[in-house]
Amino acid sequence: MKMDNLLRTPLYDLHTQCGAKMVPFAGHSMPLYFAGGALKEHRATRLSAGLFDVSHMGQVIVRPVEGGKARTARLLEGLMPIEIENLPAGRQRYALLTDSQGCILDDLIVASREDHYLLVVNAATKQSDVDHLKDSLGGACEVSLLEDRAMLALQGPKAESALRAAVDGVPNMRFMDCVTIPSPFGELWLARSGYTGEDGFEVSVPNRHARELARTLLAQEEVIPVGLAARDSLRLEAGYSLYGADIDTTTTVVEAGLAWSVGRSRRKGGSKEGGFPGSDVILRQMAGGTRRRMVGLQPQGRLIARAGFRIFDDNVGAAQVGVVTSGGFGATINRPVALGYVDAGSLSCTTLHFEARGRFHGIKIVPRQSIAPNLNKG
Repeated sequence: MKMDNLLRTPLYDLHTQCGAKMVPFAGHSMPLYFAGGALKEHRATRLSAGLFDVSHMGQVIVRPVEGGKARTARLLEGLMPIEIENLPAGRQRYALLTDSQGCILDDLIVASREDHYLLVVNAATKQSDVDHLKDSLGGACEVSLLEDRAMLALQGPKAESALRAAVDGVPNMRFMDCVTIPSPFGELWLARSGYTGEDGFEVSVPNRHARELARTLLAQEEVIPVGLAARDSLRLEAGYSLYGADIDTTTTVVEAGLAWSVGRSRRKGGSKEGGFPGSDVILRQMAGGTRRRMVGLQPQGRLIARAGFRIFDDNVGAAQVGVVTSGGFGATINRPVALGYVDAGSLSCTTLHFEARGRFHGIKIVPRQSIAPNLNKG
């Protein structure tokens, strides 16, 4: 897609002023990195605070029309394997939209607000998600994709102090809390969450105030702008899946290592057992296993294992047992890091091999998280 055909977030001009390298991403022109480079941005987020533009993501309001919020919760539970009825206002959860095969239409955040729900969905799937929600929920709910709000992610150990310096009245919050507060930048919707493995906040702000808020945050010495490249390497170190790379409509919830997100009541023997698309497949796989599994991968050496590289159980390429889905350099751990799928029969192998440039290189299965998450859980 040509750059002049791409959508621009409200922060586009600020990005270019900050020296960003702009690239196409999910139909938008987004910063890949800024003047200091991706390694600097990665390390600054781990040590101080990084500011990300995530305005390309979808913010979707699901509001009851009939039956009130409780009915809306039950209807949403019919589309995803989490518990929503018991989610109090001011809290949010990670969730998956599933299909009849137990595969993943999208991963998202569901936030419970006073009289409705806010869903934050991926940029590439936001329109298909809205269409799916409208078709599935019918006239019982109003589903609206917001076009008048931007979103910033402020991440890192100094994120809280930076946000408090920029915005008065930020309440004490723990991981996955969400609140609404007034501010000089309009009404802000704050969530203590993110996708870097660091403490931080996601801030929904009216479009007209987004640049002013971003400038106020960046004026602080501890905050720097961060682009897509460091966002990817940060989430890889934290072991977080990326939709469209590690998970999609060809990967089941259990294969993807996301069975932990299935609510207790939705599991086998639970009070709300099943009742979501593909529940028969997902519950069967939770009990009996799968043919392949998503794993963390550590290349043995400095060569990065890129997405699409094939994994073998030998060093001559006789038997492929997996594939890399995401790979990059982890600046915190100072080595390459990757995620991928490996056949169940090879999960106990001490060393596998990936093919790159016609040669074979050692790679080990390791825990998905290369760093210990720094989350404020109260």
